[in-house]
Amino acid sequence: MAPIDGLLVGIVSLLVGALAIHVGARLVVGDDPAFGDAVLAAAVGALVYALFGFVGGIPVVGPALLLLLWIGVVNWRYPGGWLGAAGIGFAAWLAAIVLLWILSRVNLVEIGALGIPGV
Repeated sequence: MAPIDGLLVGIVSLLVGALAIHVGARLVVGDDPAFGDAVLAAAVGALVYALFGFVGGIPVVGPALLLLLWIGVVNWRYPGGWLGAAGIGFAAWLAAIVLLWILSRVNLVEIGALGIPGV
């Protein structure tokens, strides 16, 4: 049963991360971006974060580099350049916190989202 539970948690976390990125993109980009772009950005962002997570232990530089890599993934999927991608990332981070707080209040999830750094 544990592999099924792990898969379910991974899928739900990916969708929460994708929804947060989608909300962030709608707020920053202004038009109606495709949800598939958000899913792809969350999945690739989580993969990049996992692959380069070893640098996260380097004081100051590590977390900043991981954040820069994640913003680079968002920049790859959405228009607006690096500042736009940083804005999408910040809005996605806030959206993920709010969404996960709501879901945790009704005991559906614990706070955490795949594809959103620091959440």
